[in-house]
Amino acid sequence: MSRQPKISKRTLEQWLSEYAVSHQNLINKKIHWLCVPTIFMSLLGMGMSLSVWFTLVLSALVLLFYIRLSTPLFLAMGLFILICLSVMAAMPWGFKAWAAVFVVAWIGQFIGHKIEGKKPSFFEDLQFLLIGPAWVANSLMQRK
Repeated sequence: MSRQPKISKRTLEQWLSEYAVSHQNLINKKIHWLCVPTIFMSLLGMGMSLSVWFTLVLSALVLLFYIRLSTPLFLAMGLFILICLSVMAAMPWGFKAWAAVFVVAWIGQFIGHKIEGKKPSFFEDLQFLLIGPAWVANSLMQRK
């Protein structure tokens, strides 16, 4: 029997609530507010250095995940992707530089979770890797 990937029917609020369980400590939150966007941008940077078209198609698929959850989130993440692409155009680093940024940011994330005393949410469900950026975007939208 083959196993099909399961797309969750959770709402954005449910995703964010579950994600927040392992992100209560203020230091961990601050680390995530810095490292999650950095990881997202570094992934785009690594991707763009390998294949522009593949990265753009993958970005479009990620945006489809977000629009299913929330139009404002979709717009915020679309804007964030455009900002990332602009930063990458201004800083034309290669794959190795973006990979180094990726590794350092992940080390930061794991330090944050060590401080929090809880394991990262994506250990339970890989879709939480897309919820992290949504959580940061939602936090910024709530601060208005």
